[in-house]
Amino acid sequence: MGIREKLNPRFAPLQGGLFLNVTKADVGEGTGNFQKTGGDVMAWADPFYPDPAIPESVKKAMMEALESGIPAHYTMPIGMLELRQALAQHITEATGLPIDPSRNVIVTPGSDSGLLYAMMPFLNEGDEVMVPDPSYPSNFLNPTLLGAVTVPVPLREEDNYQPNIEEFRKRLTPKTKMVLITHPNNPTTTVFRREAMEELCRFIVENDLILVSDQAFQDHIFDGIEFVHPAALPGMWERTLTVCSISKGIGLSGFRIGYIYADDAIMDTLYGGAVNVLGAPCTLSSIGAIAALKDKQHLANTFTRLERRRRIAYEKLHDIPGVNMAMPESGILSWLNISQLGTEEEVCARLQEEARILVNQGEPYGQQGKGHIRIVTACFASDEEAGQRLERIRRVLWKMAEEKGLA
Repeated sequence: MGIREKLNPRFAPLQGGLFLNVTKADVGEGTGNFQKTGGDVMAWADPFYPDPAIPESVKKAMMEALESGIPAHYTMPIGMLELRQALAQHITEATGLPIDPSRNVIVTPGSDSGLLYAMMPFLNEGDEVMVPDPSYPSNFLNPTLLGAVTVPVPLREEDNYQPNIEEFRKRLTPKTKMVLITHPNNPTTTVFRREAMEELCRFIVENDLILVSDQAFQDHIFDGIEFVHPAALPGMWERTLTVCSISKGIGLSGFRIGYIYADDAIMDTLYGGAVNVLGAPCTLSSIGAIAALKDKQHLANTFTRLERRRRIAYEKLHDIPGVNMAMPESGILSWLNISQLGTEEEVCARLQEEARILVNQGEPYGQQGKGHIRIVTACFASDEEAGQRLERIRRVLWKMAEEKGLA
């Protein structure tokens, strides 16, 4: 029996690009090899990648820490107290919830590990987890890795990807245990409106379910759209685990600092398992994150830059024949329906070959992602540099539209 035949069946389908070609940008070395040939990457949700993005206030704090020697040592597995205090203040300002940094917050090595850890204490073999489709790819995979069953719930493009509670009700079974949402949505950038969120949360409370809310993109909501925090809605605090990140909102993806906030009855278990499952957050990154959270001007500047960038992307891409693109509502992404131009595989291949730009295919984000591509439009520090890449994308997509007789 070969070694792969001994794998847990949940892990057996995973491919890292060593034996078969893998097209996902964040798997294996394919992306790095593409960059070595002069290609550009607009597929990693990393603001201003690959350019320098650390604010001076953060550099100063980290350099002083290095001089002191403190970063050579562990921080607490649940996260440095000073960082949890800064995060608690940040959460309270956003939600109005009275967050205790010593009872309601845990720091994780990025929000990806936070998402998996948030689910681990609750899911048993065969439990069902409802996941809106499209959604972050890990949200479909992680329940399966834990022995649960992922149940996709479609969000329709024609409904602006808002949750339809009837779609959830149709899929409810005695095995349903959890709802796992990405809010704002990745990849669509859609912000769930108050009416839809309140209806979804009533459904969760009525059926005694758990909510894990992936809010990695929560810090930048545009056009005055109200952002509703599900943990603050009636009956939700005691059953909600909110997973967040400093990667998207503050633009420090490489620091690998995420966090979860929840009721202390939940947090006690997360605190208890942190050293075994998470290890400990990076001490130097934690010190940098504290400085970033205190630098309100940096946060404001980042919002302004990202708001401007999404407009540049919209102006470049929305009027291409055969392309359907809504103005992004949040974050650092653009989501394009390119189904009239060809399959997503064909479109991405043409962009890679002719524009020399790597973007994301839509299907890894769920069945509703078919016929779409995701572009990380916040790549590159300079609007001019980003605009040049977006123009290259525009030319290839326009050429494909002409070939289809659409332009």
